[in-house]
Amino acid sequence: MPQSRYVAYYRVSTDRQGRSGLGLDAQRRAVEDYLSGLGLVPVTEFVEVESGSRNDRPELARALHACRKQSARLIIAKLDRLARNVAFVSGLMESGVDFVACDMPTANRLTIHILAAVAEHEREMISERTRAALASAKARGTALGFASPTLRPLQKMASQAGGARLTANADDFAANVAPLINAIRARGIYSLRGIAGELNARGISARRGGSWTASSVRNVLTRTASIELGH
Repeated sequence: MPQSRYVAYYRVSTDRQGRSGLGLDAQRRAVEDYLSGLGLVPVTEFVEVESGSRNDRPELARALHACRKQSARLIIAKLDRLARNVAFVSGLMESGVDFVACDMPTANRLTIHILAAVAEHEREMISERTRAALASAKARGTALGFASPTLRPLQKMASQAGGARLTANADDFAANVAPLINAIRARGIYSLRGIAGELNARGISARRGGSWTASSVRNVLTRTASIELGH
């Protein structure tokens, strides 16, 4: 018999995914569209907000546990929402939980291994080219880092850009979490403390990790309102 129970897993990080089509809403639509063709809806869902380079994803672990407990299949919007390295994909495939990616629903285990291996190889090649370029520049006597007077203005600009990036990351996190808060409000929970409790109950980490508090919810709402007003 075809699988009739699915647990949805969504992962968003803070790299403006909402604008790139990889945000939470886009992933949820992809999963809902896929399951609607089967006449199904997810039995539950889990949302991870963190970097894709990390393998210790608590929400994914909870999603896999839910799959095993409910004899369900894990469903994701895109294969790269899980991981981009062979070791992690292998560990997932050995967990005993079947999964499907909406963008590659017919992909078998060999296909997934190959795609993960290619992505990992591309990252390694980029890293090697960067190290080789730095080594070559150093061998030619080019001053690197803060030792180079000509680079100091650029380094200052990079530092300023880094500050802007932190602000942008906070904005993106708020934009990704806002749909969840709106969904909680739609259920009649309006207090900051109540929203924080619901986010914690769903296992969603706050921006800097850890649990949500009334103040952290307020910060997200304030930032979201600022974004909507164009700062």
